[in-house]
Amino acid sequence: MSNEFGYIPESPAQSFQNNKGIFTPKDIYDLTRADKYTNYGQLELIETQSITSSTASMIFSNIQESTYNVHFLTYKNFEPTTSDDRLGLRFFESGVEESASVYQFANQSCRANDTFTEAKSTGSNHIRLGTNVKNTVNHTDNGYVYLYNLGDSTKYSFTTVQTTGIYYSGNHFQSEFGSGVLPQASTVDEIKLFIGNNASNNIANLQASLYGIREYS
Repeated sequence: MSNEFGYIPESPAQSFQNNKGIFTPKDIYDLTRADKYTNYGQLELIETQSITSSTASMIFSNIQESTYNVHFLTYKNFEPTTSDDRLGLRFFESGVEESASVYQFANQSCRANDTFTEAKSTGSNHIRLGTNVKNTVNHTDNGYVYLYNLGDSTKYSFTTVQTTGIYYSGNHFQSEFGSGVLPQASTVDEIKLFIGNNASNNIANLQASLYGIREYS
């Protein structure tokens, strides 16, 4: 890879948020690979995990909270070992799991049989993600979550979520969206996915990827 970007025959030092010059497509490609090209809002993969047999939880323990102030989590094919279970989310604060009933969330769902429901709590031990599903192939839940301020010890940690799946009762399609918060100013450095409505039950199948979103400022 050339050490010269933006000018011929010599260029200034290049770094993220500090690019100068006129760049060829190859310059942009090489600088992007070296993480030196300014591209605000880009998704950067942190980790992908998979569960394919009965497992208590999935934990992302290296979320790079000091690098990203916004994270994006996407998951698919969530299947519980026990029907009528759904996925939940907890945070670890400085390495300690917050399992007390301190989370808040407000979600709304719509089922294909014209049923609208709301789920909300001001004292939950987790943030609700998706719908309750069966322990059956193709009756899974899938979704994505934005997470804000995890690495900022002076702010609350917020989430927004959108999911799609098959509701366990009646086999109706269901979409759900909502938001949640850990109303404690703290540094969140790990994320846990588990059976939110019954922590003693296990996940049978789940694939999830965590990304960081490059800051806009």
